[in-house]
Amino acid sequence: MSAEGMEYDAADIKVLEGREAVRKRPGMYVGSTGERGLYHLVSEVVDRAVGEVLAGRAGSVDVTLTSDGGVRVADDGARVGGAHDPDLEAQLASLQLSFGPIGRHATVIAPFRVGLFVVNALSSRLTVEVRGEGTRWVKEYARGVDVELPDAVGQLTGGLGSATGSGTAISFWPDTEIFETTWCSFPVLAERFRQLAFLNRGLAISLTDERPADGVRRVLYQFPDGVRDFVAALDAEVGASPQSDVFGFEGEDARMAGTMEVALLRGYSRSAQIRGFANSLATHEGGTHLDGFRDGVVAAITEFARERGLSTASDLDARADLIFESLTAVVSVKLDQPEYLGATCTLLGNAEVRICVAAAVREHLGNWFAERPERAAKVVDRMLRDPDQD
Repeated sequence: MSAEGMEYDAADIKVLEGREAVRKRPGMYVGSTGERGLYHLVSEVVDRAVGEVLAGRAGSVDVTLTSDGGVRVADDGARVGGAHDPDLEAQLASLQLSFGPIGRHATVIAPFRVGLFVVNALSSRLTVEVRGEGTRWVKEYARGVDVELPDAVGQLTGGLGSATGSGTAISFWPDTEIFETTWCSFPVLAERFRQLAFLNRGLAISLTDERPADGVRRVLYQFPDGVRDFVAALDAEVGASPQSDVFGFEGEDARMAGTMEVALLRGYSRSAQIRGFANSLATHEGGTHLDGFRDGVVAAITEFARERGLSTASDLDARADLIFESLTAVVSVKLDQPEYLGATCTLLGNAEVRICVAAAVREHLGNWFAERPERAAKVVDRMLRDPDQD
């Protein structure tokens, strides 16, 4: 092809913005037009509701897969100043990209946040209903375009919650013109919400499926002991009872501008199950929080073994890898400014987190050992023994 035939100028350039850009290139915003993109839409709406709970403005989140193919996400958050929520309206009307969770109260299922505007643009229909102080505000959109509704603001007349309740409900129907499938898997979402409940103590999150012909099914997740419950559940999944109680602690450290929650036990499984999370996002590649956890465990066990004169202490450094062979643990940090290495947000990079987590694990685990030395000696001895000898 000649250069003459390839000539173009400014008149040939078309700039896509806002809703048009999202619908033209949906994969750029939600990853794909397959299941991955579909779940990203759900994540955006659920993340907003969970954030209300973590910030103390709500107590529970209810997700419903409706019989007509929609998804409804409701929270019971209190509304001060009436039902109209201009901030929520702005989020639905303008693109607000945020790559990676910002703030320790931001919890995500998807690795990057694209906002409610993208959900709105990629849904054939979206409605939002807000209730507060005895009033009700409703907005409806069709593929991101505002649909004028009569009586959009008025007195409560049923619908979301009780007649005197407050909260926000967002219902959306993923656009069949965009997505290859609009069918959300109940088991997939249930497992994701279960994990969120483990990682956010006090969060009550339910999932209801109205689609089955044989009747509605519903699950509710709430775990009062947080990651301790998570660790116990992980160990139970391998089909054996743990050899020791779950050890755990939580704390805050200003040096890393965040909090940590750690739990562990030594179980029967030959494979280590050590999982890390940053702002409730699974860090599959690891990171400084898991490095700090390992540093702290090794330091606490080394110190205890040498103080007690355990037979394995002399070659402890060479056998340190045995410590983690049958360990089940969860390390969850929530940071004001998490820093990730790579675009997938699965590898945490905050250098100060390693130092803080290591120090806290060493202190708390060391105190646990000191309070029950005889029992701790048995646990440490088993940790340092070749599992084939058990």
